[in-house]
Amino acid sequence: MLFAGLGNPGPQYALTRHNVGFMVIDELILRHHANKLSSSSFQAELYKFDEHFLCKPLTYMNLSGEALAKVKIFYKIALDNIVVIHDDLDLPFGALRFKRGGGHGGHNGLKSIDAHIGKEYIRIRIGIGKPEYKTEVASYVLSPFNEQERQILPKIIAHAADAAEALTNKSLEEVASLYSVKNPSTKF
Repeated sequence: MLFAGLGNPGPQYALTRHNVGFMVIDELILRHHANKLSSSSFQAELYKFDEHFLCKPLTYMNLSGEALAKVKIFYKIALDNIVVIHDDLDLPFGALRFKRGGGHGGHNGLKSIDAHIGKEYIRIRIGIGKPEYKTEVASYVLSPFNEQERQILPKIIAHAADAAEALTNKSLEEVASLYSVKNPSTKF
């Protein structure tokens, strides 16, 4: 499987809401002592453990599909073996949902991936909440988590990483049943 976490490269973005996908990939890299692969031609940080790939596109969020397409083609990875881990404004902070395919919901990273590889990949959606006003979305997703959120963020990242690992040997339906979080305040 190819697990791709969405985010933006660079230290100024490392702890922002938009980078929650990168955070899950970092957790998986640590857990599995994944080997870094030479990845300059992919425009991505690419790691491998067992027969699985971990990818952090370095193209910035809006062009994530370019990097993913290169990895998919080079390693001949089927679309149904691709898992994209991303932030979701439409879910409350800490909620976790799973699905295959669907729309991009205005998420530019997903829009790029849909255009480059298709829509029928698995999605791990991590809720980041939403700002009070729609005009604040861009600044909101690029802002760091607040103090209260930072307290429980490691548990959310660990839970999402557990779910990703489960996808290597369980069906999407099983994983969704076991790992979905609808009410984060009671889970974390």
